[in-house]
Parts: sequence; structure tokens; C-alpha cells
Amino acid sequence: MPNIDRQREHQANERTFLAWLRTSIALIGFGFAIARFGIFLSQINLVITQQETSAHPFFNSENLGLALVMFGIVVIALAAWRYNQVYWQIERGDYQANRSMVWIMTGVVMILGILSIPLLLWRNHVSPSRVPSQPQSRNLP
Repeated sequence: MPNIDRQREHQANERTFLAWLRTSIALIGFGFAIARFGIFLSQINLVITQQETSAHPFFNSENLGLALVMFGIVVIALAAWRYNQVYWQIERGDYQANRSMVWIMTGVVMILGILSIPLLLWRNHVSPSRVPSQPQSRNLP
């Protein structure tokens, strides 16, 4: 194989690896944001209603956020493994395309997306009788 073609293939391999790396960083960032946003919402609900709300043991934003962060870490590891595998295939001149990683990532993202649907649909309905009519200051004697 001419040297320039091999160089282009290696550069394409690096660009693919960097795309997977960006994807994993986005997954980790979304997971962190989703987990922290759930805590923020429960604190807001506590301030408004003056009552603790219980979260579903499985379908809550902390678990979804944790799953996204863990999946982002797995994506980084798989991307590095795949990059190294393709690197040596290019060097040997026997590159074989493999779409299994794409299908696995697609499936996991779809499953996490489906698991997030209950979080989007589930709402704490606050009845007007539980909402204080006026804000109460905690600094008043």
C-alpha cells in the first residue's frame, strides 16, 4: 500500500476515535446534568410544598444519570480498543469493517432513552391546598 494511503487511513481512524471520544464526553456530561437536575427538582419541590417527596426506586434521574455516566466510560474504553484494533489491521493491510460496535451503542442508547420516558411523563402534581399562599421568611422572629 502506498505510504500516503496508509497515512490517510490512520488519520481517518483517529478522527473516528475522536468522534467516539466526543460522544462519550457528551454522555458523561448529560448523565451528570440529569442526575444533578433531579436533585435540584426535589429541592425546589421541598421548598414549594414543604414536604419531602419519595423518588421511584428505579425510575429516577439519579439512576438514569449514573447509567449515562457509566455508559460514557464504557464507550471510551471500547473506542480505544477499536482504535487499536483498526490501527493494527491498517498496518497489516487486512482491514475488516465491523459494524457490531455501532449496533451495540445504538441499542444501549435506545434502551437508556426508553428508560428516560417515565421520567419525562411522571410528574408530582402539587395540589393548591399544599402550596403556601405567601412565601414565609425564615429570618422572621
